[in-house]
Amino acid sequence: MREAMRGLTTRGRCFLAASAASALAALLLGEKDLLRVAILLAALPMLAAWYVGRTRYRLGCRRSLDPDRAPVGTSARVVLRLQNMSRLPTGTMLLEDRLPYALGNRPRLVIERLGAQRSTSVAYTVRADVRGRYEIGPLVVRLTDPFGLCELTRAFPSVDKLTVIPQVHPLPAVRLAGEFGGSGDSRARSVAVHGEDDTATREYRRGDDLRRVHWRSTARVGELMVRREEQPWESRATVLLDTRATPHRGDGPTASFEWAVSAAASVAVHLREAGYRVRLVSDEIDLDAVEAGGEGPLLDQLALVRATHRGDTATLVQRVRRRTSGGLVVGVFGLLSKAESELLAELRGSGTTCVAISIDSTTWLNLPGPARAEADRAAGLTSLAMVRAGWRVVPVVHGARLPTLWPQAGRGGQGFAVRAAMAETVSGVNRP
Repeated sequence: MREAMRGLTTRGRCFLAASAASALAALLLGEKDLLRVAILLAALPMLAAWYVGRTRYRLGCRRSLDPDRAPVGTSARVVLRLQNMSRLPTGTMLLEDRLPYALGNRPRLVIERLGAQRSTSVAYTVRADVRGRYEIGPLVVRLTDPFGLCELTRAFPSVDKLTVIPQVHPLPAVRLAGEFGGSGDSRARSVAVHGEDDTATREYRRGDDLRRVHWRSTARVGELMVRREEQPWESRATVLLDTRATPHRGDGPTASFEWAVSAAASVAVHLREAGYRVRLVSDEIDLDAVEAGGEGPLLDQLALVRATHRGDTATLVQRVRRRTSGGLVVGVFGLLSKAESELLAELRGSGTTCVAISIDSTTWLNLPGPARAEADRAAGLTSLAMVRAGWRVVPVVHGARLPTLWPQAGRGGQGFAVRAAMAETVSGVNRP
């Protein structure tokens, strides 16, 4: 009750002051009616304080996010469900949910009245243009009585986290060679106990694929026999993201690094949907999507990744080679030097298809003519070195869209190699 009295508004305190003045006048003038008025004026704010204080501790709140993992630039809906567990209706309630600056201004919602043992829901939307994980809450509720004599604040300490993941663009289907953990096209290998001659078989059943007929066992038994089990080879893919800050240009959501993160997310999700076992590798990340429980944790990691001034290409190559043997490697890179390109050539081993999404981050800058020509020549020569090392190069300039560029990953980048070779020839002719 003492805390509730401290919550009296200016109006409530004025009522108490008027009550004291009326009581004093009643004593001086001997008027009993003024004393009755004084008692009434004092009772109203005290009853209001009791009413609000009782309701304050009988409120329940639950928050839900839809969705709790939202791509950059999209909105998420926050639903607040309040329940009045008291036997008395509440007065007006002002709700204010605390939000980080990146999600916008704090929402303020008003509930005029909530009946006894009743519940209600209110909702608002948030939008983030920057990747990350943001805390929503705690919720602060201000309660007042119908007369506005008392106002108390109730805070619910629970918070929920909204993860803003990078944009994931749907990519067209592209046939990529070397997509197995071994090599060759997708195929199934029979499970044998001691060898090809001892393949586990069973009797043919209506509807069985005739390609599974085991003719040696059929000839021996005298009736159609099929292989009992078939186990497909596992397609493996490694998505490599270079998170060094120096190869990238631009700031904020439009920086070349944000384009790279979105590209890595799009490629990883696309390969997962195509049946690959995807592994994501960067300077600080080494995550297998299957071991982590799906693409959700993978996207969570990409939501939190930041450009760093630590790390080098040699360490990145060692981390990839530690667990990668064959299969598909898709790297998303910014500007690379010739020496760094030679280090990346070590990933191109037997049975491995390497695709480089090479971002020319200088196109994110407004360079004068001579500087622009020199930057284009340097980017072309670096990509040419990767093509000669066996990488397929997908060149990226500012404003390019990954779904449009992705088919180049299946064509080997020969056309780009020719253009880069021409650039090298021209630069050699012009070189003094």
